[in-house]
Amino acid sequence: MIHTVKVGETLSSIAADYRKPLETIIQANPQMNPDVIFIGQQIVIPGFPLIGDIAYSIVVDLTDRKLTLLKNAQIQKVYPVGVGRMLHETPTGNYIIINKAPNPGGPYGTMWMSISKKHYGIHGTNDPSSIGNYVSRGCVRMYNKDVEELSSIIPIGTPVKIVT
Repeated sequence: MIHTVKVGETLSSIAADYRKPLETIIQANPQMNPDVIFIGQQIVIPGFPLIGDIAYSIVVDLTDRKLTLLKNAQIQKVYPVGVGRMLHETPTGNYIIINKAPNPGGPYGTMWMSISKKHYGIHGTNDPSSIGNYVSRGCVRMYNKDVEELSSIIPIGTPVKIVT
C-alpha cells in the first residue's frame, strides 16, 4: 500500500503506526532518502494490498457515533459505536485495518482490529451501555456481536476514514 506523509510524521512513527520494522520500510523504498521525508511524499508500506484492490471501506462518524461499512461505495450496514471522550479524542483521518485478533473479553471485548495509528483500534467492549457515547481513550468501541461480524467481513488493509 502507499502511505502519504502527513504533518508531524517521521519515518519511525510511520513504521510504528503500521507495526513494521523501520528497515522494512526503508528497503521497500530504495529511491527514498531515509534521513529526509516531506509532507505529501508517497511511501510504500509492504505487506498490505493497495487500497483500490479492496471492495470494502469503513467510515466512522464521531459526531453521530456511527460506523458505516461500505462495499464498492454502497452502504452495507451502519453500526452504533462508542468513541473517545474529552482529552482522549478518537483521531480523525485516513487509516487502514492492519490486523485482527480475537480477544478473551475484558475492556476490549471479544475482538480487536488495529488501525494504522499506534495504540488505536476498533474493538468490542465488556460495557455494552457505553455504545453510543463518548467514553473511550480514543478507540472505536462496538458491541461484541457487531465487531465480530465486521471483522468476519472485512480484510486486512480495509480503509478506515474517521470524520467529525
